Amino acid sequence: MRQRGVALITAVVLVAIATVLAARVGTDAALDLRRTSGIGALNQAWNVALGAEAWAAQILRDDLRDTELDDLTDTWAQPVPPLPIDGGTIEGDVEDMQGRFNLNNLLTADGGVDDASVQRLARLFQLAGVDPRWAGMLADWLDADSVDRFPDGAEDGVYLGQVPPYRTANGPINTTTELLALPGFSLEDYRRIAPHVAALPAGTPVNLCTATPLVLAALAEAGTDFGDAEALSRNRESGCFPRIADLQATLDAEQFQALQGRISETTNWFRVVSVVSIGTSQLTLYSLLERNSAGGVRAVVRSVGTE
Repeated sequence: MRQRGVALITAVVLVAIATVLAARVGTDAALDLRRTSGIGALNQAWNVALGAEAWAAQILRDDLRDTELDDLTDTWAQPVPPLPIDGGTIEGDVEDMQGRFNLNNLLTADGGVDDASVQRLARLFQLAGVDPRWAGMLADWLDADSVDRFPDGAEDGVYLGQVPPYRTANGPINTTTELLALPGFSLEDYRRIAPHVAALPAGTPVNLCTATPLVLAALAEAGTDFGDAEALSRNRESGCFPRIADLQATLDAEQFQALQGRISETTNWFRVVSVVSIGTSQLTLYSLLERNSAGGVRAVVRSVGTE
């Protein structure tokens, strides 16, 4: 009897172990399948997003051939609603990045600071509800020297005291998120200013046809109504507004002369945002495209998930 009892207990234990192992194997198999399916969906989404980028590049090539200006009535400026693809959808848009203030314009060709651009950026910060002193601190972050040039400026001495310590860029930045490297510059500050700034090669002008209302107001200074978002939107329904001539008419000769080479009605830099959803997976691809005067378009920077 005792032997039969031991045998029964042994059998029950073995069945229990086998059940647990079977469940574990089944769970692992399900997870592996799910993981494989997710990777496959993301790979498919990546290829679809690259296809969308290529399509946008072709639109930009055609646009250069067909139109003289780059404004919000152009084909590239129309958002793409969700479109069905195999197993999901794709949507996206193209933005003229020269409609923003280029942070690298604070630099001169020799690595010095362009004081006029610092003043314009300070106005832009103020209009966006951000302390204008950050303009001077950013200028010190970018310039090639190690001298505090502004009352609120800061060089390596300040940054090496941070935890962890780091140094200033001492040159052009590649992303606007470098603003967050300035001690005390908050995420809320960044969210307020981010839609109005870009990190492009130094010397890139602002396209008046697509500039945000705050960027226009910062450029045009006091005495103009270009910063009125509703009026600006209405005026842009039929094409480029304001034109360079419109801006000239509102400024005195000295103010307008100071903007020469800093404003335009065309664009070379665009950002393509492609959002691909397949099953439960979603991929967002940000592509910074450069279009040259000959119509060539190339992807300069790609990032996934974040700008």
